[in-house]
Amino acid sequence: MTNETVLDALRNVTYPGFTKDIVTFGFVKDVNIQGDKVSLTVDITSSADEVKAQIVSEVTSELKKLGFLAVDVNLKAPQPPKQMSNSQTGKNIAPHIKNFVMVSSGKGGVGKSTTSVNLAIALAMQGKKVGILDADIYGPNIPRMMGVHGVKPEMQGNKVLPIEAYGIEMMSMGSLAEDGKSLIWRGSMIMKAIEQFLRDILWSELDVLVIDMPPGTGDAQLSLAQSVPVTAGIVVTTPQLVSLDDSRRSLNMFEKFHIPIAGVVENMSGFICPSCDTESDIFGMGTASEIAEEYKTTLMAQVPIEPAIRHGGDTGQPITFHQPDSETAKRYQTAASALLVFLDKVNAEGGVDNAAMQPTTPPGVSACSTGSTAPATAAAAPKEQPKDSAESCGTGCGCH
Repeated sequence: MTNETVLDALRNVTYPGFTKDIVTFGFVKDVNIQGDKVSLTVDITSSADEVKAQIVSEVTSELKKLGFLAVDVNLKAPQPPKQMSNSQTGKNIAPHIKNFVMVSSGKGGVGKSTTSVNLAIALAMQGKKVGILDADIYGPNIPRMMGVHGVKPEMQGNKVLPIEAYGIEMMSMGSLAEDGKSLIWRGSMIMKAIEQFLRDILWSELDVLVIDMPPGTGDAQLSLAQSVPVTAGIVVTTPQLVSLDDSRRSLNMFEKFHIPIAGVVENMSGFICPSCDTESDIFGMGTASEIAEEYKTTLMAQVPIEPAIRHGGDTGQPITFHQPDSETAKRYQTAASALLVFLDKVNAEGGVDNAAMQPTTPPGVSACSTGSTAPATAAAAPKEQPKDSAESCGTGCGCH
């Protein structure tokens, strides 16, 4: 009996929720055979009891089929998150989701959706129950990237069931709207859609919901921050200065929204030649480390340009799942591990709330009449209006 024989047998143990086995995922380590006894370590990085029990049972069963009389499975898994006292204030319209991660960018075209998909898959491959919400209303690309383009969700009562792919729950306006039709919505409609995505989608009790935001710092970001306590924010950028300038605005937005910043992902950071595996600097590399340091956060990953990323996005075969041994997939896995550590740290320190983000004006009272900084009451004296009727009142309410 050899270690290879053991590994071959364990290829029959599929990781719960996926089609791949625990050997392919690299979870099996330290196989030790002594006669009719075998011991091994399975490092699943998941705290879910049902996942641990299923893996131990199936590993034991497969190895006893080989003739081993004693099977010792050392299952390595992180501690479950500590239960915090329910002392948080603010608003949370989806309390059954443990962590909300806002993936943002200062501008479009930097690979934000690609990053969201591969981060979500990397989190799921590390044993977490994950969902991905495509909140980019005007440019919903996640269904194609997840291989479910054209698939319509099912209804359960008055709720919409998320679409499942790669062990992840997914919902997107691209799965609800007619294909190829433009949405011409005002900000209030965008804000309502964000709330409905959280309230009316039948999400499971997720460990993490990755939310792919529209580019910029607008109504969608504000609505999300007011609807749920966002545990972490991630900014995706490219190395060029024009992208970094806009990324600063996203990082500043996180600060204003009281959202802990998990880090910056530098996308298109170098190019990996598919023929020789040589990495070349064509757009710049490492320039995002400066803004990460400026905002006292970390550079989570430098993701290179690789033809397999483009192919995976176009064909619905994300590189992190279909080519887990590629350099790009490894960097997404590293970023996902760093994100999990950050989420545990935030929660261990008491978590987050969005009380400071809640509107302070009573229903029916315009922010123009109360000011934008102090809490407003119905009896608050109206501010003096601008002399020029074409001038904004300065509160951002859009009255002029």
